[in-house]
Amino acid sequence: MSVRNQGPTQESGATYRSSTYTSLLPWQVGERRFPPTGLGRRGLNPNDVYAFLDRVAVDMAALHAALAESRRETARIKEALRRWQSEHARGDNERGQTR
Repeated sequence: MSVRNQGPTQESGATYRSSTYTSLLPWQVGERRFPPTGLGRRGLNPNDVYAFLDRVAVDMAALHAALAESRRETARIKEALRRWQSEHARGDNERGQTR
C-alpha cells in the first residue's frame, strides 16, 4: 500500500494489518533517521522515506479509527446514562407526589 496512491484499507472502522506488524510509537517517529542516497545523488532515498510514510499513515488511520470508535462508545454510554437518569427522576417525582 502506498500513501501516494490510496488510503489504508478499512472496513467498519478497522485497519487490517499483518499479525506480525507492530505499531509505531511516537518516539520511533521522532528518532527515525534515513540513510543518505548512493554516490552522485543528494538527499534521502525516496523509497525509504515513502515506505516510512506508508507505515505512519497506516498507524494514524488505526488511531483515528480507534478514536472514532471510542467517541461513539462514549456517546452511547452518555445517552444511556441520560435515559437512566430521566427514568429514575420521573419515578422519584411520582413517588414523592403520592406521599
